[in-house]
Amino acid sequence: MNLKTKIFHIKNRFGELWEHAIFRYAILLHVFYFVLSMILVLVFFRNQNDFLVYYQAGGVFLNGIENLYNQNNYLWDFRYFPLSAAFFVPFFLLGFDLGFILFHFINLILNILICVLLYKIITLVKEEDHEKDDSRVILYISLYLMGLPHVFNYILGQINLYVTLLVIISLYIFIKYNDLKWNIIGSLILGLSLIIKPTSIFMVPFLIVISFDRNYKKIKLDIIKSVSRLVFVIVPLMLNFILFYMFPKLWKDFLKTNFTGESLVEMNFSYSITRLIINFCYFYGIPFDQLIIFFSVALTLSIIGGLIFIFGKFGENQIIYGYLIAILVLLLSYFDTWDHHLLIITPILIIIIFNLPRHSEITKKYIKPSFFFLSFLDLAFMGIWFLTQDWFPYNFASTIFLTLTFYGIIFYGLNKDLKNQ
Repeated sequence: MNLKTKIFHIKNRFGELWEHAIFRYAILLHVFYFVLSMILVLVFFRNQNDFLVYYQAGGVFLNGIENLYNQNNYLWDFRYFPLSAAFFVPFFLLGFDLGFILFHFINLILNILICVLLYKIITLVKEEDHEKDDSRVILYISLYLMGLPHVFNYILGQINLYVTLLVIISLYIFIKYNDLKWNIIGSLILGLSLIIKPTSIFMVPFLIVISFDRNYKKIKLDIIKSVSRLVFVIVPLMLNFILFYMFPKLWKDFLKTNFTGESLVEMNFSYSITRLIINFCYFYGIPFDQLIIFFSVALTLSIIGGLIFIFGKFGENQIIYGYLIAILVLLLSYFDTWDHHLLIITPILIIIIFNLPRHSEITKKYIKPSFFFLSFLDLAFMGIWFLTQDWFPYNFASTIFLTLTFYGIIFYGLNKDLKNQ
């Protein structure tokens, strides 16, 4: 298909989609989010956004990399791997205004690509009892575009959509292709997401191709595919350790920033279980060790999630549920998880809605309520936290819905044979 034919096809497809009222509303609302956030950042919040931190990190990487984790250089802590800062060098060289405008437009393009991939993945994994036309698929993709976390993500100038796109691409590859070459490519792409932002770090163990064979009562492990996935997902990540080796101070400062920094023990509106416990201890003056709390929560959820991943009856689309479990473990266990992080989980929830039976009780009771709350109500509860923090410093609403989703996946994995699960 040549370029002219491709453009004609895209134009016709967009015209077909425009016939759906919900799609028109979604596009117009998303454009409003996009324009409003650009104005707010460039006019009012020039010195109060995450892009400024990334922008400054790009400058430090270029002019004095050994000071990359000197948090005096930034408004808020820079916690990512060193090569993440390298990604922002071009934006730094453009200057703040032009750099942000380019970054902002790239975010918009990433959202378009995410929607296209969502449609392709749903087409591959949709259960047979769902509607044959794509009206409902368009509905949920439109709801994704209308989600309020986009507002927070755009205004902050965050990089979640880069991670989300790479995660979705890797998932598409793992679902569509079974040969070793494509498994390596999918792993490399997921590894690139770790360089940009280590949000997907908990996904790495779920790349192992392992399941429990109930007929023979034994665990099945595809060693070659598992090893190749693990090796190549780590390859991009290991590039950072070249810099850590060249600049030993970077490694020490990186660990301090991410696990023992002062900002980790202060109260904030994160909805993770770890943060809720820290807020409780901090509020009542109870001595605590943030590392013990974090590793206890992360290890507990990881063990539960890992066992369900292995012994659950997820079938050929096991990897989708592995990705979801990994994201849930991250959001519920890391110190600071914010509204804009939800942009990595809502697309996975949409995929699962279509992979489960059309009238699934799991969808009705757990997945759909969580999707709608996380997409449209979470931001309000963040605001409530600021009003109540002096006497009730707990942003727990999203915690509840993420936990319900975790429980729903566990129940489904253990009871898939039940009708309309």
